[in-house]
Order: sequence, then structure tokens, then C-alpha cells
Amino acid sequence: MSDVFDKCRSWKDYRIAKAAGIYPYFRSIEASHGATEVEIEGRRVIMVGSNNYLGLSADPRVKEAAIRAVEKFGTTCSGSRLLNGTLALHEELEARLAKFLGRESALVISTGFQTNLALSSILGRHDIVFSDRQNHASLVDGIRLGFATERKFRHNDLDHLEQLLAAAEPNAGKIIITDGVFSMEGDLCNLPRLVELAKRYNARLMTDDAHSMGVLGAHGRGVSEYFGLEAETDLVMGTFSKSFASLGGVLAGPFDVINYMRHKARSVIFSASMTPASVASALKALEIIEAEPERRARLLDIAEKMHNGFRAMGFDTGVSVTPVVPVHIGDQVKCFRFWKALHEAGVFANPVIPPAVEAGHALIRTSYMATHTDAQLDQVLDTFEKIGRRLDVIPETRPMVYEPVQIARPGTGVRANRASEKWAAGAAGHLVNSNGFSLDQLSRMSSREVAGKLFDAVEHLTWRAANFQPEDLRKLGGASRRLWKKRGELPGLLLEKGAHFFMKNGHDHNGTPVERN
Repeated sequence: MSDVFDKCRSWKDYRIAKAAGIYPYFRSIEASHGATEVEIEGRRVIMVGSNNYLGLSADPRVKEAAIRAVEKFGTTCSGSRLLNGTLALHEELEARLAKFLGRESALVISTGFQTNLALSSILGRHDIVFSDRQNHASLVDGIRLGFATERKFRHNDLDHLEQLLAAAEPNAGKIIITDGVFSMEGDLCNLPRLVELAKRYNARLMTDDAHSMGVLGAHGRGVSEYFGLEAETDLVMGTFSKSFASLGGVLAGPFDVINYMRHKARSVIFSASMTPASVASALKALEIIEAEPERRARLLDIAEKMHNGFRAMGFDTGVSVTPVVPVHIGDQVKCFRFWKALHEAGVFANPVIPPAVEAGHALIRTSYMATHTDAQLDQVLDTFEKIGRRLDVIPETRPMVYEPVQIARPGTGVRANRASEKWAAGAAGHLVNSNGFSLDQLSRMSSREVAGKLFDAVEHLTWRAANFQPEDLRKLGGASRRLWKKRGELPGLLLEKGAHFFMKNGHDHNGTPVERN
């Protein structure tokens, strides 16, 4: 008889990663030192894995505002906004945000995730939602909870979106929903073209500005301000857990729409309201965002420094134009090894593996704060370079040239940078890939490269063998048959390469130094 808990008992990923010493999640932070450094397991490390973009979580003014709110209102409202959970502070924050964002009305909700769930209240049976495939998980769930039909378009492929719009029922209610800044890769939506399509096909348009509010635009109002299209964007969503140094989220738009959500959204009316401390923190952060534009300027300067610093070493930071700086690694096991080495060297960053990214595109996601010092940033770059060379992610010597990154500064209109072909075209360079095993490729490798490839392949296959997935079988396809047909050629080639390797490194199989003529 089946047990609903069986899937939990048979899940191996956690145990495998723990046993291998490369489990990267749920790390306990024991103390913070000015937000840019934290203490984990007694070790002080530089934090480049936080979305605290303006560094306001450690600002004395924000902390003092939270303390005063607790002293006046207590620690919680103990109820939903609909009943006993609305404070004058909530209404003040909503009014201030509506004015800041240039909208008729704004609604604040307890978490950013719940804010996107509130969308389900306006998605009826006869509506159609057009959603970018790389949208935030909270948007995915918010759409799923509604009754509308969903049509997903390929990431930032607006020709595909137009095909879907053209094929849709002309009289249906339609809304296009997209992230403003995509959280893993750091690229922007193509808002000008989205606005054009929304007008042509009579659709509404919403942007999730979780990673752009407080960061992009001359005043920090997000991606629509950055592109000069605030009036053409119907709904804007933002979170307080990033630039606003708090917890919660906001939806802003026409009064009738926001008022409807206020009374109908289940994540509003059946959830406890934002705590007094969270509201007061967000209010003070908003005040600082409006008064101190130099923080945004500093943040974008840092983003440019780090993107180009990584690229100068031979790393690829993909398409990002923002303070979200992804460092592409490739294989997920190597990504975990890279993360572990960073952590041991005093740098906290985040490993990102499938399904959050495509197979073969595992990366270390770094993100920066306006309060990082140049000394901290230089230490991060130096650490990445040492580990990148040791793990053969970057070459031993820096490239002679690299393509500098453009940053999304006000007035530039830049939307994405160019990634190398390796990362733009999909997973490549694996020992076994969709094209099978290439002996010609192997024969052109150095003995050191062959040894490295074999080591990575063995480690990767060992990891996968312990928790084999259906997609692994699909990816292998006919590779095993092709390998079998080539079996007669493999031993000689591998022995030859192995002999070259040991001769080059000066030791025989017993570890005795080899004499060179």
C-alpha cells in the first residue's frame, strides 16, 4: 500500500550532499557585521549572497524606526488587514508608496511571495495570462491559483509572445506578466516591446520589480522608470526584503484594481498583516531611497567593477546588466565544489543549479550592496580567481582582451549584455552530450585537460548514479551505444594520454620521479 510519505523517505539529494560535504543550504548566520560581513560557524565571511542592495538593513536610522514602532504598537497586529490588522502605519506606507511610484493606489502585503499570490484574485475563467518562463516562482504560483488560462512564452522571446497573443481569443481579458529584473541572470525584460504588444493586442501589463525597485531608474522606481514607460505599465509589484531592508511587498496601480484585491485576495484577507517593525523599517528605507540617490550610483559602480573584474579573469557573467552578477561554472557538482571553496576562503555566495537554470549552466550567483568597500570587493575577486584557476574554470593566465559590461544606468536603455557562445548556446563541453562522445575533440586536448575532464565526469556520474533522474536517461540517448562502438579505440587513446600526463608531471604510477631526457 502506498504511503504519502514514501517520496520523502526515498529522497536522497540531501543525504548525498551532506555526506559529500557540499550541502550549501540553510546555513545559520550567527551575527551580522554591518550587513556586508556575517558570522557563520564562528567564521567571519564577506556577504555577496544577499539582496540587500542598498545596505539599509544595517542602517541605524532603519533599525531605530523599527524599535520605535515596536515600542508604540507592540510586536504584531495579531490579525489580518481586513479585520484588526490595519495600523495607521500601514496606511501611511501605502500612501507614500503610491506617491513614490506615481500610481493611484498601493496595497502592502505581509511577504513578497504573498503579494504575487494576490494576483489570483483578478484572474478569472475567461482571462488569459501570458507569462515569461523565467518569472519568479511566486508569480508562477499566483497564476496557478487563479482560474485564468496560462500561456508561457520563452524567456524574453517576444516574437513567441506575439504568436501566442495573435492566436488568443480576441475578446478574452488578457494580461502580460514579467519580471523586471530576472533574479538569476540579472537581465531585464524588454519593456518597450512588451508595451507595444500589450497595446496592439489589448492586453494589460504587469512588472515584478522585486530586484529593480530602489535600484533602477533615476529615482529608484524600477524598470518602468528606467525605460521611461511608467504610464504604460498597468501594475507594478515590489518587495521590501531587498532594497527596502524589511519584509513584505506592494502592488500598485489603478484604484479600482487595488481596492478589489484589498477585499478579494486570500493572501491579504486571510493572513496576518505586516508587523509594525516591518512597516516602519520600509517607511524609513523609502525615505532614504528618495533622499540619497548616491546609494544607487555607488551600487551601479560596484556592479560594473565586479562584472568587469570577473570577465578580466576569464569568467563569464552572462547577460546581466545589474548588481545581480552570475558567475557561470557549468557542471552542478563543480559548482558545489566552487561554493564550498569560496565559503572556506571567507566568501558567502549562492550556488544555483537546475532546475533554477538550464542543465550545464550551474552558476555562483553573487549580488552586491552599496555599502561594500573596495577592499571587500577586491578580496572577493582575488578569492574567485584563485579558486577558478584551481578548479579549471578559468585559464591559468588572464585573457588578453574581454568584452566589458554595460550597466543599466539611468538613460542608457541597455537591457542585456552578451554572454559567450558557451553559455548562450546551452550546455557544451561535456564528455557525454547530445552529440555523443567526440574522439576528435578528446585527441586535441592536453593530457591535463583529459585528466580534468575524466575527474569531473567521474565525480558527476557518481553524484548522479546515487540519485538517477529520468532526464539523465533522456540526455544519454544513444550515447552509450556510440561509446560501445568506439570501445576498441578508447583504451589506446586513454593510455597514450595518461602516459603523456604522468611524464609531463614527473611521476610514474608508483609516485617515483620520471627521468626526462
